[in-house]
Amino acid sequence: MSGSIRAISYSVNQCQNRCFNYMTETFKLKSDYIELVKLLKVTGLCATGGEAKLVTADGLVQVDGQTELRKKCKIRSGQTVGYQDHIISVE
Repeated sequence: MSGSIRAISYSVNQCQNRCFNYMTETFKLKSDYIELVKLLKVTGLCATGGEAKLVTADGLVQVDGQTELRKKCKIRSGQTVGYQDHIISVE
């Protein structure tokens, strides 16, 4: 994965789901995919790549509603990534 991946457009939606408020963000891909840890870092959900690897390995990240442990999991258009109170919709 190379090139610029800095196209992020934010749309914050507050929705009630089991008494939690989730912030929904939209991330626009510049290529076919982005690795999961890179997505967490570029969107600012994790401060460093190392932090992104740790939270993924600890099972704290979900892809399409399922816990994802693969750090280099390829995230493609149409998928959603959840971490803490954020949901990233990838386009």
